[in-house]
Amino acid sequence: MGKRIFYFLLTNVLVLTTISIILSLTGGWNYIGQNGINYGALLIFSAVVGFTGSFISLAISRWMAKRVMGVQVINPEAPKSDAEREVVEKVHRLARTAGLMHMPEVGIYGSPEVNAFATGPSKKRSLVAVSTGLLNEMDDDAVEGVIAHEVAHIANGDMVTMTLLQGVVNTFVVFLARIVAYVVSQFVREEIAPIVHFLAILVFQILFSILGSLVVFAYSRHREFHADKGGADLAGKDKMRHALEMLKVYSNRIKGEEQTAIATLKINNKGKKSMIFSTHPDLDERIKRLV
Repeated sequence: MGKRIFYFLLTNVLVLTTISIILSLTGGWNYIGQNGINYGALLIFSAVVGFTGSFISLAISRWMAKRVMGVQVINPEAPKSDAEREVVEKVHRLARTAGLMHMPEVGIYGSPEVNAFATGPSKKRSLVAVSTGLLNEMDDDAVEGVIAHEVAHIANGDMVTMTLLQGVVNTFVVFLARIVAYVVSQFVREEIAPIVHFLAILVFQILFSILGSLVVFAYSRHREFHADKGGADLAGKDKMRHALEMLKVYSNRIKGEEQTAIATLKINNKGKKSMIFSTHPDLDERIKRLV
């Protein structure tokens, strides 16, 4: 789930910043009166901006993933190769087993990394994409375990749940950023206070968004265990465990090399100190919990 979370969070910050700039420049929603901040009005404003930002990010998540990752969507009626046909068959079979009424789009993107991800604004409009590295490095059972994990994310509605959580985080980010920005603006000359207030909003909003992402990361790690269990229910515990063990072998093989930590099934085992910045729990812990 990490790849979609990375782009979801990035998009969320950009959307949130854009909305804030537009509202600030147009003077929309005045929550500052002669006696200072109207905290009730600010809280409502923060919730509107926060949830709008997260839902816009969700709405464009599938489109964003395709564009950024270069995903080639497979036509299920006319796959171009046996590999494409097998991936589509696995995704659709597991999706039906999971009780999904609408089959996810299936795609492949060129990358030597052993990665896969699922994204989309709803179960009806979801996407499962696998890397060429995954198909080349892993055997058939492991690939099925990885895909089952992704389908479980969709069946569990993790992106929608993540969006709601992000909306709450955004609300606090917007609320606190404007309070701090207002305080900062009180320490400068009156003629430049509006400019300082505006710039401070942007700076503190980005800063608090980064801090707020730690909450999202923690929730993501929690949901990974559920997706592993869901993948085990769909493909079988042996295949899910085998997939995680192969990911661990691959991780150990490339240990020491710089890795992009945005894979849906996280492949690199990080140290305990850096776990708070990870979207995925340690592979050993994930394997242990499948027993």
